[in-house]
Amino acid sequence: MNIGIIGYGSMGKMLAENFLAADLVDKDSLYLANRTLSKMQEMEGRAVVCGSNAEVAEQSDFLFLCVRPADIKIILEEISDSVKADALVVSLNGSVSFAQLEKILCKNRALKIAKMIPSVTAEINKSQSLVCYNNRVEDVDKAGLCEILKSLGEVIELPENEIGMGSELVSCMPGFIASIFDVICQSAKKHTEISSEQIVQMVLKTVSATSELMLKKEMTFKDVVSRVATKGGITEEGARVIYEGLPEVVDLMFEKTLEKRKQTTKKVEELF
Repeated sequence: MNIGIIGYGSMGKMLAENFLAADLVDKDSLYLANRTLSKMQEMEGRAVVCGSNAEVAEQSDFLFLCVRPADIKIILEEISDSVKADALVVSLNGSVSFAQLEKILCKNRALKIAKMIPSVTAEINKSQSLVCYNNRVEDVDKAGLCEILKSLGEVIELPENEIGMGSELVSCMPGFIASIFDVICQSAKKHTEISSEQIVQMVLKTVSATSELMLKKEMTFKDVVSRVATKGGITEEGARVIYEGLPEVVDLMFEKTLEKRKQTTKKVEELF
């Protein structure tokens, strides 16, 4: 099995490192291409560094496209005649639809295409990678891709029309969570002499342990609140403030991010 990766930015690099670490491929079966060749110098001797995108496509059974929406049409045009007939092309662009991908890739033949959205948590093998497939992909292809993506963490299949919201919940969420707890830590610092570093460590370890508790004990968020927030107590007072004030902020967050996603999708439509 040969794996190809076009685009060696943060995501392409992360995939390459994970695939190698999991022994899914060796240096002779991982093919890489990037617009700036110098960025791949570190992979010399660890993978096959190719001089063109078409060269990667010619060799790959699973071909990952890790490029920006603005660049993907050009990449598709470069590789459309070179993709192997039985290969699975995997786009990491949720904003580019199957219809748009097929418009370029499938001019003269039908090809198997998937979309995949990973999370930054793949760096510790804890990603919930989202996948969806066009109607050419068979169960054996799905099984093969899932086996590869297990090196990143869990794999979740969603319909194409739910990939946007799914991305908010798993791909964007680490940034949202980090933002929320950054605000909490900054606010806490105003009321204590405890160092900022210790505050962050205390909060992070509590968040991690709370998540583990909920998953292992199959607890809901309300379960945790009821366990900690005794009637008339301090936690109850704090939880009440959060439930009263935070929903408006979160609703606005999703409104803004989903609107931005629509704008990105519209720009992609104009490209195609």
